Amino acid sequence: MDLSALGIENGSYLLVAMIFLLLLTGQPLAWVTGLVALIFTFGWFGPMALPLVTSRIFGFITEYSLVAIPMFILMAALLDRSGIAKSLFNGMRILAGRLPGGVAVQTLIVAILMAAMSGVIGGEIVLLGILALPQMLRLGYDRSLSIGVVCAGGSLGTMMPPSIVLIIFGLVANVSIADLFIAAITPALLLLAFYVAYVLFMCWRNPALGPPMSEEEAAEESLWSALRSLAAPLLIVFVVLGSIYGGIASITEAAAMGVSAVMIISFFRGELNVKLLQDSLVHTLETCGMIIWIGIAAAVLVGVYNLMGGNRFVAQAILSIDAAPVLIIMVMMVILLVLGMFLDWIGIALLTLPIFVPIVVQLGYDPIWFGILFAVNMQVSYLTPPFGPAAFYLKSVAPREITLKHIYTALLPFIALQLVVLGIILFYPPIATWPI
Repeated sequence: MDLSALGIENGSYLLVAMIFLLLLTGQPLAWVTGLVALIFTFGWFGPMALPLVTSRIFGFITEYSLVAIPMFILMAALLDRSGIAKSLFNGMRILAGRLPGGVAVQTLIVAILMAAMSGVIGGEIVLLGILALPQMLRLGYDRSLSIGVVCAGGSLGTMMPPSIVLIIFGLVANVSIADLFIAAITPALLLLAFYVAYVLFMCWRNPALGPPMSEEEAAEESLWSALRSLAAPLLIVFVVLGSIYGGIASITEAAAMGVSAVMIISFFRGELNVKLLQDSLVHTLETCGMIIWIGIAAAVLVGVYNLMGGNRFVAQAILSIDAAPVLIIMVMMVILLVLGMFLDWIGIALLTLPIFVPIVVQLGYDPIWFGILFAVNMQVSYLTPPFGPAAFYLKSVAPREITLKHIYTALLPFIALQLVVLGIILFYPPIATWPI
């Protein structure tokens, strides 16, 4: 069948419909995207179009920036399996547990420090679900508040450097990843501040939502032991981010330095062993395999679609909207929010950014600023039903009595806070662009 006879408009509708219909079969996004890409490659251009596929695959897998991803994932896996993250949580508990809502606040601070150490999201939510959620429930914290703090805090890895989301954005949009990291710090801290303010306000209004630790429990640990517990995590953050911002190392080199720092600290703590390394490497291979397969399939699909004239069709359709440029950006944000309810962020990035970013530049906006908007948007997607990954990550380690309905209900206030921050960055770009 000659699909080119459909024309680019009908071809675009058919392509999108095929992707969503095949996803309903339960097949992985990588296989669905790859199959649709092959159908349109040979159906539109004929059997001699195979070099289009191979050239796109080669171009994607030889991208140097990809080397940083397995290193950051390995660093996160090592942190999850060693006692470093647990020490960080215990140290922060001593410092913050005496306040109403203090353990929830310290969970959020631990979450952003963990994000600054690794930049990977799923493992953070699982780890906080194991360490923080039982602690808050034991202290009598409100169940919904505790769940929301764990999931929202654990999702801060989409924003806080060295975020894998920002690395993928920089790779696809062909912009400086270091500039994205610098621009993301203020919005990430703003989001953290909104979360902390919400927790403190709710616990101030009703102290029963987050009662402080008892005097006896608070007296068990000293300030010195708390600071000692924080030393190793803060050193890892300094090694990774300090080497990048100090101009000592590139993103890829900083990732390798971070892995080395975690391994050295784990060795001196007596936690480094063959099983820890084996489990961490297996997790890294599984995660990287998923990212690479989705990336290969999406690179082929986007490349073929652009050769079909799809990028020009979408750009013309969006730019023809008779509205202010900021409204066009808002339309893009709504599209991303809707896609985030059904697709993984990696697929969304690789499928939409090659089309959206040139339009953003054509409208006169800074692609770095758009990258921060994208990262916040993907953080919303981590929480939104029906397929919000944060809910499923937490459900895997939460007590049995906590259902997905409880989790999604608890996330609603934090989704609202994320949308508020998204709106602030959208209408006041200097929040993201002032440092660069």
